[in-house]
Amino acid sequence: MAKHGKKYAEAAKLIDRDATYESLEAIELVKKAATAKFDESVEVAVRLGVDSRKQDQNVRGVVVLPHGTGKTKRVLVFAKGDKLKEAEAAGADYVGDADLINKIQQGWFEFDVCVATPDMMSEVGKLGRILGGKGLMPNPKAGTVTNDVTKAVQEIKAGKIEYRLDKAGQIHAPIGKVSFDAEKLNENLKALIDALNRAKPAAAKGVYLKNISISSTMGPGARLNVAAYRQ
Repeated sequence: MAKHGKKYAEAAKLIDRDATYESLEAIELVKKAATAKFDESVEVAVRLGVDSRKQDQNVRGVVVLPHGTGKTKRVLVFAKGDKLKEAEAAGADYVGDADLINKIQQGWFEFDVCVATPDMMSEVGKLGRILGGKGLMPNPKAGTVTNDVTKAVQEIKAGKIEYRLDKAGQIHAPIGKVSFDAEKLNENLKALIDALNRAKPAAAKGVYLKNISISSTMGPGARLNVAAYRQ
């Protein structure tokens, strides 16, 4: 079991590990318990009642958080011709085709999200092992393989996040920063949980939303009253 310092131990006293809280109360406690010297992220962990080993129970998608994540993502777009100009106009940080592919093959990774037009995927596929290992490979389900590069770039810049089920049957996602107003964090949280409810697999049986907890990057977690989010 991981050992924590004195600051963490003091912060942990603010939150009852055996209790469940309404979302706003939990958010306020997490904000108070954040003791790091930097602006910590606020993260959500959701345990779902699905079998992560079964393809028809996989949960993956994207959601645009109404108040963003507090982090401006650097967007790279693989495109050709007019789509290059479109990506630049939309606010992409890097645009290109073979030149960027070569640069990444040489170890360059100064970006957070990759977008590609469909006609570029045969070339981008060469980076499958490199980008896939970092979770950066463009994917149609995430909206990052598309001809509408304007929409893709603008949504990412506005706070679009991708969520996906891990092997333990959990979803982990950021919903903002500790410096955010509690109401804004709560609205981001609701947007994420609403998206997860919409993404419920038809094959899922029994209770779908099992547990929800929130925490700051370095702080203790607070469990939510999950019944308030079940549909």
